[in-house]
Amino acid sequence: MKQSEAEHLKRNLFVKEIENTEIRDSLALERTRFANERTFLAYVRTAMGLVLGGFSMVQFFHHKVFVWVGGVFVPIGLLVGLLGLKKYLEKRKTISEKRAAYTLTSQFHAKFAANQNHTEGNSSPNSSAES
Repeated sequence: MKQSEAEHLKRNLFVKEIENTEIRDSLALERTRFANERTFLAYVRTAMGLVLGGFSMVQFFHHKVFVWVGGVFVPIGLLVGLLGLKKYLEKRKTISEKRAAYTLTSQFHAKFAANQNHTEGNSSPNSSAES
């Protein structure tokens, strides 16, 4: 009786371990997606700062140096924004492909696998000889 209880507990722990792994993996995918979005927003923030800084220099400082520096900041800011968008879209596509390739094992499948392992463990030659 004790061995049966131990095997039942072991099987339940195995199922819980699979369920926890699935939750952990699912959350890791979400963290990756959110990290990609945060990175894109950082690119947008930097691009906006460069463009607005360039326009501000041109508007408020009428010295030639500031006009040239401001004139350089605007296209650099636009390039940074486009680069950020390009990287974001590429990474989003990769994440979507990885997510599509990843399949969660349902709790039913985990329990089924645990039962299969349990029954395979009992189908030793000694157990059939005892019957």
